[in-house]
Amino acid sequence: MIVAVDGVDAHAATGGIELTGNDPVVLLIHGAGMDSTVWQLQTRYLAHRDLRAVAVDLPGHGRSAGRALTTVAALADWTARFVAAAGFASVHVVGHSMGTFIALELASRYPDIVDSITLCGTATAMPVHPDLLAAADNDVPAAAALLAAWGYAKPAQVGSNPTPGLWMLGGTRALVENSAPGVLAIDLRACAAYDNALAAAAIVKCAATVIIGLGDRMTPPKSSRALAGALSSVRVIELVDTGHTMMTENPRPVKQAILDAVTNNAH
Repeated sequence: MIVAVDGVDAHAATGGIELTGNDPVVLLIHGAGMDSTVWQLQTRYLAHRDLRAVAVDLPGHGRSAGRALTTVAALADWTARFVAAAGFASVHVVGHSMGTFIALELASRYPDIVDSITLCGTATAMPVHPDLLAAADNDVPAAAALLAAWGYAKPAQVGSNPTPGLWMLGGTRALVENSAPGVLAIDLRACAAYDNALAAAAIVKCAATVIIGLGDRMTPPKSSRALAGALSSVRVIELVDTGHTMMTENPRPVKQAILDAVTNNAH
């Protein structure tokens, strides 16, 4: 689907199903340097279960036009405008990595439009390793290789794969390498600069689910649990042998957790 936001086209994937009716909307938000394709296993699953699955490409990412926004706050405000432009009264928000910060800001700033949040690979803060930031500035293929190396737990590193025919590490590298120039660096700086996660979490009143990969080296479980502890109504799910890129590493429990979050908190 294409939605005009601020006069600029924004793209979202819908799991191959046309959006009709009044079924609950699940809005999925990707992480730094990524796009809506990271949710392809989830959007298809949700779209075939009486939900309207909408995996958005943030500005300057994937098939969305415009320039990448430089702060999490600006991304949250843009997401609220996307929701309004798409004609959705409210949404269940699912975020990954940087997308979890956007979800927190959205739920804290615009509580009337957020029914629940599901946070995949989150933390109280997301500092960026200097080597990764330097590579994002000067050598995106090297940055992509670092993200792939750090983003997966050991089983994925040695070839274990729940989806036959999918090369998880190679897919991550290709996705990041093909991002628009400068986008990855902008996103990483936005993540590193964001210092409002705990304050936003304390304001959020809707139900929350936090999914933690016990092998996550990018948003370590200790920090994920600390963020979960700041939420007033939270369910925590911990996945063994799973790293930061849990949507592809361990898709079944992630899909089920999202479905449960929506069905248990449907209005």
